Amino acid sequence: MKINDQAREELWTQVGHLTDEDINRKPSDNEWSIKQVLEHLYLMEGGVIKTIQAQLTSGEQKDVADKPIELTVNRSTKVQAPEFATPTEESATLEELKAKLNATHSTLREFAESTSDAQLEEKSYPHPVFGEMNLKQWIPFIGYHELRHIDQIKEVKQKLGL
Repeated sequence: MKINDQAREELWTQVGHLTDEDINRKPSDNEWSIKQVLEHLYLMEGGVIKTIQAQLTSGEQKDVADKPIELTVNRSTKVQAPEFATPTEESATLEELKAKLNATHSTLREFAESTSDAQLEEKSYPHPVFGEMNLKQWIPFIGYHELRHIDQIKEVKQKLGL
């Protein structure tokens, strides 16, 4: 959870001073607003948790090698957001988004602390770029994924003059 906590702290540093108007503005029609990035992050975190829990219950045992998930932060490779984690065009407040992000992060922490590494290493789930990943790697992947989108938030802030 270390990378996840570091990423979340940096996320709050990047967005904590922004207004609701700031986060809902898009730099262009084909780019996400900061609100959309934040929505994507809580949808992804919650979705990954549900997937890991389901795989632990019903997935088959499979031994897979660790993947270089730290490469997730490289934004030169574009990845289409999965349907379940695609943000809406609707406006939201920063407080609403923080509450949702805090809720998914708490759920992730509780899950990570109550599940053994051995259980997580026995089963896997495919990632669209890295292929089959053991469930243990999915937990820090969430943190690297967040760091990737923090860079995106920095770019959006720059484009919007924030």
